[in-house]
Amino acid sequence: MTRNYPDWIPQYLQYASVTEAPKRMHFWSAVGTVAGCLRRRVWIDMKRFCWYPSFYIIFVGPPGIIAKSTTIDISTDLLRQVPGIKFGPNAITWQALVTAFAAASESFEYNAEWHPMSPLTLVASELGSLLNLQDKEMINLLIELWDGKKTYEKITKMSGNDIIEAPWINLQAGTTPHWIADNMPQAMIGGGLSSRCIFVYGDTKERYVAYVDEQVGAGDVEMRTNLIEDLERIAMLTGPYTISSGAREWGRAWYERFWKDAASRMDDQMLEGYAARKQTHMHKVAMVLSASRSSSLILTSEDLQLANEMLEDLEKDMHRVFSRIGRTEDSMQAERFIDFVRRKGSVPYHDAYKMIHIYFPDFRDFEGILSGAINSGQLRIINTAAGIMLQATSP
Repeated sequence: MTRNYPDWIPQYLQYASVTEAPKRMHFWSAVGTVAGCLRRRVWIDMKRFCWYPSFYIIFVGPPGIIAKSTTIDISTDLLRQVPGIKFGPNAITWQALVTAFAAASESFEYNAEWHPMSPLTLVASELGSLLNLQDKEMINLLIELWDGKKTYEKITKMSGNDIIEAPWINLQAGTTPHWIADNMPQAMIGGGLSSRCIFVYGDTKERYVAYVDEQVGAGDVEMRTNLIEDLERIAMLTGPYTISSGAREWGRAWYERFWKDAASRMDDQMLEGYAARKQTHMHKVAMVLSASRSSSLILTSEDLQLANEMLEDLEKDMHRVFSRIGRTEDSMQAERFIDFVRRKGSVPYHDAYKMIHIYFPDFRDFEGILSGAINSGQLRIINTAAGIMLQATSP
């Protein structure tokens, strides 16, 4: 992963890196934090529509491994210190959002005109406590808000017409692959809300930190103060971003190359909708990177290239986010078995069977799983002086 971060990001990574979460997690939480300051005050005008720097960033990983909640809390705690930033409800319902949007409604001045906006930042350690994926109306609302809808109107029998002027939502939440498998319908993968989300996957600790206080340096308070001051400056930026000629040249070449190669991706259901929105994701991230470097409101080719690199870093693990959806329990246990051997490098045959016996007491089932793993090239059997061993092949 590139380390060519803009000015604000390395300071944040240094401030946040006393936790166990990998830098990838902290980077994307920083992106969500900067976006939370920018709100609808900045945009890229495409004449027929505008790109606003809003994100639905979902941190995905096994419980307790990558400190998802801590990662989110570190960045959003900084954001809460910035005057004027409004946070939404802890559980999304239409009624709760209407109330929160009303409280967040404000205006800013640009070119001697006042522009309304209703910006909210949503934060949740557990995505399931924030959002019900079975609520189709709420899912459709989040889709329209991400797309930069100017107004949103809902007609209800009880309250009549609820109209939100210039709504904007920025979201950070954590979840696990198990929760996604249990709650996200397979039909949702590849389009709709999922294609508008940035899924940040992690399943290993970058380092082992038992006592965080031992890692906090003497300059921690000063660094925190400087970061908050930077966020306050970013929160005052106003107006449209200009895409430099160099950035446009790079962007045109990237777009053509990306869609010429699209055929190789379109057979992957998980990436179909995401691919259609990658250009939007990339320009949204580029706005954040530019804002964290300077107040110029200019996107450079370096901003777009770094945004693309950071997105590509996530894409190689995207299949792991959705890997459990639509699968049987047997297939997931088989995957755990293969991962067990891979982590060990090589395992005695009887130890391997002992590990999986609780799930597959019938030896024939074990032999079937083993045969499939060998035929697919994931495992191999070797004979040693100590007996028969199972060995993982290179992934």
